[in-house]
Amino acid sequence: MRRFGVRIPTSAQTLRALLPTGGKAFSLLKTTLMLNLVLFGPPGAGKGTQSEKLINKYQLVHISTGDLFRAHIKNQTALGKRVSQLIADGELVPDKITIDMLEEEIDKNPEAKGFVFDGFPRTIPQAVELDKFLEEKGSKIAGVIALDVDKDELVKRVALRQKETGRLDDQAEKSQKRIDEYFNKIILVLPYYDEQKKLTKINGIGEIEEIFGNLCSVIDSY
Repeated sequence: MRRFGVRIPTSAQTLRALLPTGGKAFSLLKTTLMLNLVLFGPPGAGKGTQSEKLINKYQLVHISTGDLFRAHIKNQTALGKRVSQLIADGELVPDKITIDMLEEEIDKNPEAKGFVFDGFPRTIPQAVELDKFLEEKGSKIAGVIALDVDKDELVKRVALRQKETGRLDDQAEKSQKRIDEYFNKIILVLPYYDEQKKLTKINGIGEIEEIFGNLCSVIDSY
């Protein structure tokens, strides 16, 4: 198998046998070779749909900050109660809350082959903190893929999703605010990854399988 330009053995047992220092070195190599992806795009771009397909193909762990927030809200945790009103109002959750929740979720999956970060980072400070955290784990972001979808298409998709799911943050006024937030603020994170030569943009309009195929082509090139 080839990953990040280096051909490596595919068997964990083979890797252990090749490393004279044993389990510690194996663990370090394992985290270094993790396939960590950031899937970027505005609300309604299809990040959730494509993330599910990617985790099945590449055996990754999907981390969606939106899903984490909703789980906390559903379980009425202390964090969930704090986040509930922010999401209902279409506001972004403060960085500190988001990062703490994300790190907790990563630590729950020490044997993961990699992660798909969906809806995170939303700011450059978050991107920097994510890089620092992964570096401490001996890992890094392999690539960032942004799904490009125009605003008119996004409005249609989110309106349909609201009818099907009843999500409060998909109501017309709030969803428009979230879409505007992406194009006015969140999208400014992309140059951070572009400078690292990690950013690829993909057309997010089309058949689901076609878009998925394009995503896989990019990922297989890492």
